[in-house]
Amino acid sequence: MKFLKAVPILYSSDVAKSIAYFTEQLKFDNKWEWEDPPTFGGVHRDDVELFFCKTDQGNPGTWLALMVDNVDAYYDLIKDSGAKILSKPDSKEWNMREMLVECPDGHIIRFGHNTDCD
Repeated sequence: MKFLKAVPILYSSDVAKSIAYFTEQLKFDNKWEWEDPPTFGGVHRDDVELFFCKTDQGNPGTWLALMVDNVDAYYDLIKDSGAKILSKPDSKEWNMREMLVECPDGHIIRFGHNTDCD
């Protein structure tokens, strides 16, 4: 038996708005929504999936770390999209190169890659 993946479920005050932010500003793909107006939904990019739940699960302001193969390339992709970028990519002493982005519900997403492999 092995674990296959984790799919975070983030609090959302407006699921349609959350999905729009992640697809338009953060360049995720394949949105799906449950109910109209949506009370649950999700996005994905490659093997990373995120779900959003309208006010019933989680709390605003959750921190989430997402690993990418090149955080600088991802920054270049989203820097002019209107994403709320809190910090540009920066190399950290803990062998990570990271940037911080905030979504409309105050969640902070730490996008980064391991610098041991650079």
